[in-house]
Amino acid sequence: MARAMWVLVMTVLCSCSTTTMSTKASTAPGVKDVMEIDEIKEALARYEQALNASDVDAVLALYGREPVFMPQHAPAMIGRDAVRRAYEQVFATIRLDVRFAVHEVEVRGDRAWARTSSAGRTTLLASGEHSDEGNNELFVLIEEDGHWRIHRYLFATNQPPR
Repeated sequence: MARAMWVLVMTVLCSCSTTTMSTKASTAPGVKDVMEIDEIKEALARYEQALNASDVDAVLALYGREPVFMPQHAPAMIGRDAVRRAYEQVFATIRLDVRFAVHEVEVRGDRAWARTSSAGRTTLLASGEHSDEGNNELFVLIEEDGHWRIHRYLFATNQPPR
């Protein structure tokens, strides 16, 4: 059970990082698209900062009204309360020091998606043990009240088991 919780926490934590960003779109973006892409990249940078600060409130502020968080090796966390509890558990168990690289962002009306990867270190708070971590992530975003919010978030490790 302890190992399963550690894997869940590590999975959640390993999915966060920041800002080596390039954008790929199927058509040449207009000025409005470029501005929206920049806003999405800024939101992802704030997510990285919130993860590294173990700040549940800052993380939740980046999610929309009806979020779904899908960590590897765990059931989907559906709704704001479930997502909050998941991050509280993660931050009570591990400390993250990760960076995101944004590989693609595409905007379609009030929806967007971003493909990222993250890399860094995780510290298990109970033991102080450190480990390298890395993930591939997919963010689906929604524009709510004039801001881009995380609507769906999925990640999977890009580091094979040892």
